[in-house]
Amino acid sequence: MTVDDAAGLTHLDASGAARMVDVGDKQATDRQALACGAVLLQPATLAAIAAGDAPKGDVLGTARLAGILAAKRTAELIPLCHPLALTAVQVDLALVPTAADDPRCCWQPGLPTAAVVIQAAARVRERTGVEMEALTAVAVAALTVYDMAKALDRTMVVQGVRLLEKSGGRHTVRVVPGQLEDTSEATDPPPSGR
Repeated sequence: MTVDDAAGLTHLDASGAARMVDVGDKQATDRQALACGAVLLQPATLAAIAAGDAPKGDVLGTARLAGILAAKRTAELIPLCHPLALTAVQVDLALVPTAADDPRCCWQPGLPTAAVVIQAAARVRERTGVEMEALTAVAVAALTVYDMAKALDRTMVVQGVRLLEKSGGRHTVRVVPGQLEDTSEATDPPPSGR
């Protein structure tokens, strides 16, 4: 990438090196983000999780807590994320017996037919968005489900971790399968360095 190519990218300096964006001049606003993903697995594995019979214990409770903890530590995991004082994080897990019937699963033929669907919402009053925290919560919760159930099922697939919506900054984004809706809001000036 040349310096000219990097000119419009906020996470690159004039020489093209990665940098953290300065958000000091931005207005703090209420921001929220919603993300989802799924762990596709065999029906017998789903039944064991539902019955509380997984070898490592409470899969859903452990994954929920792991997701919350991960959201709180996102800036330690993703190098250019700002540390945020989250005001709320909610991680929900749902057991889905037929993954093909739930669009959140991103199911395709040949994949395991049941799923644990994970959805995470994060909120903050800050100068930058909270979507990375919601995405991190989903990803780590999914990995925790995998870890907790891998003794039962080596065919599991972590699938479709994605942002569903974010709001409160310059853009409100809502993602529906196959479409992206992005509406500009005039709540924040562009960050310095643009």
